Amino acid sequence: MIKLYNLGFQIGHQTILDHIDLEFKAGETFVIMGPSGCGKSTLLRLIMGLIKPTSGWIEIDGTNTLTLDRNGWQQLRQKMGMVFQSAALFDSLTVYDNIAFGLRRRRMDESMIRKKVTQALMTVDLDPAIADKMPADLSGGMKKRTAIARAIAIEPPILLYDEPTTGLDPIVAGTINDLICNLQKKLGITSIVVTHDVISALTVADRVGLLHGGRLAELRERPDLKNATHPLLKEFLRDYHTLL
Repeated sequence: MIKLYNLGFQIGHQTILDHIDLEFKAGETFVIMGPSGCGKSTLLRLIMGLIKPTSGWIEIDGTNTLTLDRNGWQQLRQKMGMVFQSAALFDSLTVYDNIAFGLRRRRMDESMIRKKVTQALMTVDLDPAIADKMPADLSGGMKKRTAIARAIAIEPPILLYDEPTTGLDPIVAGTINDLICNLQKKLGITSIVVTHDVISALTVADRVGLLHGGRLAELRERPDLKNATHPLLKEFLRDYHTLL
């Protein structure tokens, strides 16, 4: 599905990512953890093609993304949905128009768009009646759900989440974690989740990768996290042994 080969990224003389070799399996939820500034969000941006690697390459569905031009990337991005840390809804658009945005770019018939928007809202447990509301009228949890609805409306096989529970209270964060799990089970989506939220990671992950010092410092299956050896990953998990 997605393979990273010797992937690296630098800004000037600063190395953000270095020699990352990793394969994301189809249908799994892979969680990327690590301290702030370790390159977690940068990795998502590289996968989305928003920035270019300074070394190595990414392969998505057998395509080396270094070979893609602008049109090639546009076609490939139709396979990917992105949920940004701040939800990144368009403030001047209604909930309906936010979710319909990607569908309209595909020049879809408006009646089909209406059907898909309603379906997406129901999938994320939002009442379709909120479709006429503006983002400013929504709670933090509703904004996040709307962002997820926008991402899944295009029916992508790959979904990328950047800190999906940041800024949410524990109860709302728990509902978002449950939603991520349910989407993976219901739709078979391959999910890559960047988070520093340990509870979120333990709830949604099939596998967990630790980024530290620009490198993939440890990789564990979710049931095997109790055997983590890297000091930083052990520190992350220290207060959560009852969940392991």
